[in-house]
Amino acid sequence: MEAKATSLGSSLAVPCVQELSKQQLATLPPRYLRLDQDPPFISLDSSSPQVPVIDMQRLLSQDFMDSELQKLHCACKEWGFFQLINHEVSSSLMEKVKIEIEEFFKLPIEEKNKYRQQAGDIEGYGNAFVVSEEQKLDWGDMLYLTTLPIHLRKPHLLPNLPLSFREILEDYSAKLKGLSMKILRLMAQNLRMEETEMAEFFEEGWQSMRMNYYPPCPQPELAVGLCPHSDGAGITIILQIGEVEGLQIRKDGMWIPVKPLPIAFVINIGDSLEIVSNGTYRSIEHRATVNSLKERLSVATFYSPNLDGEIGPAPSLLTLKTPAMFRRIGVKEYYEGRFSNKLDGKSTLDTMRIQNEMNKRNNN
Repeated sequence: MEAKATSLGSSLAVPCVQELSKQQLATLPPRYLRLDQDPPFISLDSSSPQVPVIDMQRLLSQDFMDSELQKLHCACKEWGFFQLINHEVSSSLMEKVKIEIEEFFKLPIEEKNKYRQQAGDIEGYGNAFVVSEEQKLDWGDMLYLTTLPIHLRKPHLLPNLPLSFREILEDYSAKLKGLSMKILRLMAQNLRMEETEMAEFFEEGWQSMRMNYYPPCPQPELAVGLCPHSDGAGITIILQIGEVEGLQIRKDGMWIPVKPLPIAFVINIGDSLEIVSNGTYRSIEHRATVNSLKERLSVATFYSPNLDGEIGPAPSLLTLKTPAMFRRIGVKEYYEGRFSNKLDGKSTLDTMRIQNEMNKRNNN
């Protein structure tokens, strides 16, 4: 029997930042002041490290597969991020997705509010991970919704979007599921996992999309568009909309800006894949910065394990020398825990570490 659409969490209602920005404020409202954050402006010169670039055609080519697989393996172990080119998702589809998302955020607030988050739910138009009235806020709005499996879609969200938007998202969702599984199978090959294990975790996986809008900010050096965090998914596929940059990743204690290549996806490892790989592949903290002059838009597509399944290290990776680093848990329970807290680095993943569990028992 098919599961029905369910809620994995909720978020407190907060002001629409896009509407706040229209007031042309001279200073930020106090809840958006993020003095606890590292400064957003990092200079990037030619000697600065760059996110690796992986070529999908080479990954699938007999002549270049081995060397490109090695590049992918190193990117996943050392960076947790890479850009993917020649990925077989057409540039025309990517352009249509960008246009439809831009059009959505141009709608009057009354129209966007038709998709507003409902009480007790995380999905919809609004914000996420807001769990207290005192919590500092990010300078951005989102539309967040489940795209796959179809029976988990909220009837008032994707099925209720304007027809052109809905049809484009249907196509994009299917193409990105196919791309996600191709990437995950190649990663399984690199990890030397049993062939069927990655499919068992992800083949009937949960796909969701978060469309982000970061309006111009009166004091961008004091704000953050999306605070530092790692993603909960297996992998995240990010499509940058427009030319305005803002994504930064934390590597070796520094914030490194990501300059997306034309017609490329930025892909990152999420906590779920760090767990499945037993720590070989690492999720990486990243954040979104804002600027005073231009809006920035992006869409992140998260591909996660099946919500009806369990998540834990792949059994084929466990030996006496490499014991499990993470405990096993129901996927739904894992996400309920994630959505009940504010975004805070890799704090959700840290609760899954077996060493932490042992320390807790020893302290008690």
